[in-house]
Amino acid sequence: MGKRILSLVIGLVFAILWASASAATKIGLRGAQPFVICVVRFFLAGTIMVAVAQGILRKRLPRGKEWGQLALYGLLNNSVYLGLFVLAMQQVSPGLGTLGVATSPVFINLLTTVFLGRRLKLVTVVALVLCMGGVVLAAWPLLRNSAATPAGLLILLASMVSYSVGVFYFSRADWGGMHLMTINGWQVLMGGVFLLPLAVLFYKPELNLWNRDAWGGILWLAVMVSIGAVQLWLYLLREDAARASFWLFLCPVAGFLIANVVTGEPITSYTVGGMALVIGGIWWQNLKK
Repeated sequence: MGKRILSLVIGLVFAILWASASAATKIGLRGAQPFVICVVRFFLAGTIMVAVAQGILRKRLPRGKEWGQLALYGLLNNSVYLGLFVLAMQQVSPGLGTLGVATSPVFINLLTTVFLGRRLKLVTVVALVLCMGGVVLAAWPLLRNSAATPAGLLILLASMVSYSVGVFYFSRADWGGMHLMTINGWQVLMGGVFLLPLAVLFYKPELNLWNRDAWGGILWLAVMVSIGAVQLWLYLLREDAARASFWLFLCPVAGFLIANVVTGEPITSYTVGGMALVIGGIWWQNLKK
């Protein structure tokens, strides 16, 4: 019973932390530019994880071709995905950001089908239609009220595609038994390195106030999301991968609740309907699998 309660608590905390990323990004944007937030977050989280993996746990360093694999994974999973995500958050609400992230399992399944040359199954098409329909439904009143833009939704979609490609690549690459914290630490650092030139190129001092909002958002994203949420997710996967996936269903609900409390984003019938469609799409895909 004790272990079951622990898994339940860890799952709830994971869903809340993972869902909080959109609101934390929105808050951080009040005091810093998008790429600046990403670069500082990546270097902070990556340095901590590498220090723990190599300095405390004494895990081996990457070697040979593994450096190239880490570079490509960091480019897809951090530079492109989170770089686009933070740009999208300038034009969409935190709740929509979380809802977009929740659709990633469906995109991953679709890309896996495409890359491996498998026949596209009806379940994948139905799940994709439900998830996309849910995002559009939840976004509809926000588009009319200028709380979201079509461009922002397209950027969010592109970020999800990059993330899904990164997950597919990670699952297919040979990591030679490298420790997960070593992989995460170095790929996050490399993501920061790749994004640094853009952060410098578009840097405008007057747009980076370095106030409480900026530092609060960056520290939350680096420590509580990039490190805390990911480690909790890995624990859940190790305990029961099938059961762990169902915690993703809670993320859209938690995301809109957090956005409502933190940023005042309204929860309407469109919101509830959109969440239901997205959760239904993910549930349908998992049920058929």
